[in-house]
Amino acid sequence: MLSVDRLESGYGRARVLFGVSVEVAAGQLVCVMGRNGVGKTTLLNTLMGVIPSTSGTVTFEDRDITRLKPHERVRLGMGYVPQGHETFPQLTVHANLQVTLDASGNPASAMDEALDVFPRLKPLLKRRAGFLSGGQQQQLAIARALVTRPKLLILDEPTEGIQPSIIIEIEEAIERLHASGIAILLVEQYLDLALRLADRYVILDAGRVVHAGTAADLQGEEARRLLAV
Repeated sequence: MLSVDRLESGYGRARVLFGVSVEVAAGQLVCVMGRNGVGKTTLLNTLMGVIPSTSGTVTFEDRDITRLKPHERVRLGMGYVPQGHETFPQLTVHANLQVTLDASGNPASAMDEALDVFPRLKPLLKRRAGFLSGGQQQQLAIARALVTRPKLLILDEPTEGIQPSIIIEIEEAIERLHASGIAILLVEQYLDLALRLADRYVILDAGRVVHAGTAADLQGEEARRLLAV
C-alpha cells in the first residue's frame, strides 16, 4: 500500500533523513521506533507532504505521490495524526469532527463510525476541545482522522503524555482498527507496546534505517540499545 524508497529530507540545509526505505502492506501495522531526534516525525511529515523531500519516492497504492500536497494525499486515503493532540481548541468536539467531515465529503455516518471507536467522546460533543484532558484531546485527534475513512492511518506517538487508563483505550482502539483492515504506520518509543501491536518494525538512528523486521525479531539487545533514550 505504501512504499517509501530512499527518501531524503530535512530543514533548509540541514538534512535529517538519509535514504530511508519503508513499506506498509495493505492491512499491516508497521511501527517506526528510535530515540528522540533520530528523524521519526520528520519521516511522517515528509510522507504527508508537510515537508518536501529532496530525494527518493513515496508511492501509495501504486501511485507516485512524492510531489502531491498534504490535502491531496488525504483525499487518496492517508490519514495523519501528528504528535501533540492537535485539535481546534475553540471549537466543540462535534464541530472539530464536523469540519473534517465537511472537508472530506463523506456522509454523516463517518462521524458515527469514528465515535464508535472512541465512545468516551460521545457525552462530550458540546464541550470545547480546549477544555478536554490530554487523553481526550488525543482521542479526538484520532477520531478526526478516522472521519476521512483512511486506508492508511499514520500516528505519531499517540500515547505520549497520556494517562495510563487512556493509553489502554488508545491501544485497544488501534488494535480494533488494525483488525478491521486499516493499514497503520505508528511511531512509538515503547518497545512493549510495539511488540503487542506491530506486525513489522523499523528502527531509525541518525536519520537512517538501522534495523527492520517482524515484531518477533524485536527481542535482541541491539534493538533495545538503539531504543534506549
